[in-house]
Parts: sequence; structure tokens; C-alpha cells
Amino acid sequence: MLKRHSLDAVIIGAGVVGAACAYYAARAGLSVAVVDRGPVAGGTTGAGEGNLLVSDKEAGPELDLALLSTGLWRELAAVLPQEIEYEAKGGLVVAPDQASLEALRSFAEGQRKAGVDAIEAAAGDLCTLEPHLAPGLAGGFRYPQDAQVQPAQAAARLLAASGAEVHLGEEVTGFVRSGEAVCGVRTARRELLAPAVVNAAGTWAGAVAELAGVSLPVLPRRGFVLVTEPLPRVVRHKVYAADYIADVASGSAALQSSAVVEGTPAGPVLIGATRERVGFDRTLSTEALRRLAAQAAALFPVLADVRVLRTYHGFRPYLPDHLPAIGPDPRRPGLLHACGHEGAGIGLAPATGALIAAALTGAEPAVPLAPFRPDRFPDRAAEAFR
Repeated sequence: MLKRHSLDAVIIGAGVVGAACAYYAARAGLSVAVVDRGPVAGGTTGAGEGNLLVSDKEAGPELDLALLSTGLWRELAAVLPQEIEYEAKGGLVVAPDQASLEALRSFAEGQRKAGVDAIEAAAGDLCTLEPHLAPGLAGGFRYPQDAQVQPAQAAARLLAASGAEVHLGEEVTGFVRSGEAVCGVRTARRELLAPAVVNAAGTWAGAVAELAGVSLPVLPRRGFVLVTEPLPRVVRHKVYAADYIADVASGSAALQSSAVVEGTPAGPVLIGATRERVGFDRTLSTEALRRLAAQAAALFPVLADVRVLRTYHGFRPYLPDHLPAIGPDPRRPGLLHACGHEGAGIGLAPATGALIAAALTGAEPAVPLAPFRPDRFPDRAAEAFR
């Protein structure tokens, strides 16, 4: 016999985005349950670096979302336990030559108009900002708003602070329906009834959407990270070369890599990031790891002889236009989406949660939802709901 339980909202997904949705919905006075087929942060969140970036986003809807999240993360850092390891370290984007530096200047000018602090650093200033950087770089830009968290801890602490009831190890197998609307979810153990269901299932959000009879073309985009042995603080900022920005914006399925290097409070240096669309293939790619190691050593020669203790990888939830799907789905009453953030989900989670809470309560959203409409893609799944 299935247990039936009525709430204001059910959130599918216990990653950082789902946890943020639960947190802000609960703050808005709603009763919430979170259900996940695995553990907290068991998907993309647990395989992330914890980037909270504005530096890699051009002026537009995603940057507006990131700027909103930047402020919210600062607020959360003041109330959540220190275990989330929030660190306002700032970012440093470096250019190897004058052409790249000019491109960065143009990029930064657009960002400044949107509210980003982008401060040019001359070539001679780079060694002051990062004493171990390779010589010969043309210059760069410093981004004081960039920050860092420990992603799994952030998800766990947000979820705990929400007070939501949590059902882990329970896969959603279907939706409870009332005509064309969804009014809850079904697992092997229970039915959770609610007038609103939020799809925050990360890389698997497309499959969840199909259960509801709508299409959402979320695809996995694999990425690898290297973790070094503990070191003194040899990297002060989050540092990456200008070509990383192009990789983020690219829709290519082929392997792309550009080193993002950062120290951590515990000592190890994290080195990302690769991108490739290979489905859910978990095969270790020695080519991806080799490229990352070489690119990191080129940026920071001091890392050339440092031991890599482990590697890990995960799958970013990629949507074709590089914008997440956030808000109500007009094709299916009662269904909302909070997914498709690709590699920016950690950073964009609080803003996404706040927007979902606004949608659930009928409040005015802090940024317009129109660019993130879930129905902006062709719908080919309607028959699955019938």
C-alpha cells in the first residue's frame, strides 16, 4: 500500500539546485518534500568544483541570474555552517597574447554595463596577484565577485536548513494526475501529493520531463577534474585562461579542455575543466586528463612536479542554448522546471531557488523568467503522458 501525503510542493532532485528550491520555498512559508533516487548531491553536484562565477558569462539573462546568485550566496554564507567552505577568493582570467587581451577587454566592457566588477590587470601586475603564474602573459582581468563553495556540503546544508522532508533512494516512477495537470509524484514506496512539482533532476531532468509528457532536451556533458596532493596556498584566485570562456559557450560535442586552477582551504589544488558530449559514458579519458595536466602546468609551472592524488568526473546538464529551464511549464499545469544549468548549477542555485519560490507563491520574480521558459524547445513527448 502506497503512503499518500499532501504538501505545497514536491521537488525532484537533492542536488544543490533542488536543495536551493526547497530552502527558498520553505522560507516563503510552503511545506515541501524532496525526493531523489540516490543520496544528497549524488549526481552533478557531487562531481562539481563549486564554482560561483560571473567572470565567464557574457551580458545577458544568465549573467543577470549569476549576479542575483552572487548576492544570495553571500547571504547564505552568513547563515549556513562553515562546512560549506564559502570563499570569496575572486577570479583571474589571463590572456596569453595581445589579441586575447583585446577580446577580454571587449567581453569585460559588456559585463561592466550589466553590473560586473571587471578590473584589468597589466602584465606586470599578474605576478603580484599570483606569484606562481607563468611569465610572459599579456595581462588579464580580475573579478572580485567570483567565489567558491564545497558543493556537496552546500547542498546538504541548504537542504537541512530548509526543514523539508527528504526521501532518498526513491526514484520517481510517475506523476499523479488530475486531468492534464500534475498533482504529485509516485515512487515505489509512496505518493507525495502537491499542487506543484519541481523538476530539479539535473542531467536526468529530460527523462523526468518525459514522464510528465513534455520534452526538455537535457543532455549530459562529461567533465573531468584533477585533485593534487595538499600544498601551501600556491594559487590564490580561481585562475583560468581566456579560451575557457569560449569552451563554456561552445555547443561542440568534441572534447574541449581549458585549465581552471584553484586552491582549496584544505590544501589540494583543483584542476578542471573538460567538456564533451559522450552520453553517460563513464570511461576514464586519459587524453582529457593529459590535456588538463599540461594546461595547468603551463599556467602554473610550480604544478609540473606535483602529484595528482585522484581524479573524478561527472555530467553537466546541457541545454542547446546554454540557458537553464526555470519556472512553470505551460504545457503541463502544476509542473515547474529548475534544471539545465550545465556547469553553472552550483553558482546559479540560489537564484534559481528564489525564482522557483516566487513562481510557487505568485510573487514577482527578481529577474524575468521569459528567457528560461521550459517550453522554448520543440515538444515531442506529449503522448507519453496519456
